[in-house]
Amino acid sequence: MSTVTIKRLHTYRNLSSAVLAFTLLSSALAYSQVHKFGHWSYDGDEGPSYWGDLSLDFAKCKNGHHQSPIDIRSPHKADLPPIRFEYKPSPLRIIDNGHTIMINYAPGSSIRVGDKQYALRQFHFHRPSEEKINGKTYEMVLHLVHADQDGKLAVVAVLLESGKDNPLIKELWNDFPKEKEKEERLDTITINAANLLPVDPSYYTFSGSLTTPPCSENVTWFVLKHPVTVTVEEIERFAKLYRHDARPTQPLYDRVVLESK
Repeated sequence: MSTVTIKRLHTYRNLSSAVLAFTLLSSALAYSQVHKFGHWSYDGDEGPSYWGDLSLDFAKCKNGHHQSPIDIRSPHKADLPPIRFEYKPSPLRIIDNGHTIMINYAPGSSIRVGDKQYALRQFHFHRPSEEKINGKTYEMVLHLVHADQDGKLAVVAVLLESGKDNPLIKELWNDFPKEKEKEERLDTITINAANLLPVDPSYYTFSGSLTTPPCSENVTWFVLKHPVTVTVEEIERFAKLYRHDARPTQPLYDRVVLESK
């Protein structure tokens, strides 16, 4: 084998490694929803109305036609497969990323919908709920972010309303990080995201996007129909950090929302 051939092989291998690394990094940035390549906020001249103008990377926020969140009205009932939640305990990894409180989840937990499987990567909160049901806004919403082996995202939205205490929410609130953008690893505390789910996992589903910049589309959304309760005090504690971290609802355009029977 000639020296030139060897050099070409090394170049090809280096290029392949770079492409793979870029793909993995892009997926990681997408499902974490922590984007460092542009500044944005929920109010003022960096708020949702201006996201699409803040960076070329944010163009979908302005011109995308499959954007989230939406106001779910007149969904079509369909024979949809159930969501099978296969969540396992995870050590607590919690971070205040400057936009919300987010929990990074240990590998090994997933959901199955029909023949598709998505691994749970993280979950985070918005106040008030970003999704609406027939015009109704809930006190908060929990987004559980998943990715399949190809990096395609699926988000399960759990609506939160005031009512009885939720022990897991109480634990998370007691462990709010003291510094922003610094993950706290609390190995002595184990959590299970299954404790954040309603008893009835029936859902609405549609194709949408991330609800934060860069507003990437082709995200499969599952909005659970039945809310979970948290106390007024728990809602107020979150509000002291983030009183309003919710994107307004977006036009449906040509999309159809399906509802499980």
